[in-house]
Amino acid sequence: MRLRDELPVDHRLATVYRYGAGLCGAILLLFGCLGFADELSPFDTDGTRIAGMSTNGLLSLISVVFGLLLIGGAVVGGNIASTLNMTVGVLFLLSGFVHIFILDRPANILDFGMTNVLFTFVMGLLILTFGMYGRVTSRLPHDNPYWRRRHPREAARERLAARRREHAQALLAGAPKAAAATSVEGPRA
Repeated sequence: MRLRDELPVDHRLATVYRYGAGLCGAILLLFGCLGFADELSPFDTDGTRIAGMSTNGLLSLISVVFGLLLIGGAVVGGNIASTLNMTVGVLFLLSGFVHIFILDRPANILDFGMTNVLFTFVMGLLILTFGMYGRVTSRLPHDNPYWRRRHPREAARERLAARRREHAQALLAGAPKAAAATSVEGPRA
């Protein structure tokens, strides 16, 4: 099983993955670039604030790296963007939980504050939602490629029934033409 074979290239879900990765990547890239523009030192924990969050040079670098990674996923699109969104979303959520426990401790080398933790949770959930959209639900439509992969026998039966309907419709569409041709030409001997 290859990831690129899981979704058709032009499937409408690919647009959601692409735009979600691009939007979240642009937000992270902007935050990181604002930190670099302020010429922050890498491990400074004095509480320098940018866009309402405390930051330092290392957090700016991490934000730029993850922003570029998400934008790269948006360029590639498809399953790559979906899987990348889910992975980065989970990493953000884990980071939020870790930083809750190390606030106001020497281990807080990224200079996280409570607003950073909240932002990390919100961004992680947003990225994760974009990645899981159309992949994880109990009521996927039957034309969804993820539903077809999870229910291969039922999907095969539905494809067979659809082919039979198309064949029957083609025969019915062709029958009046054949009847009209025999009535104009007369019966063939």
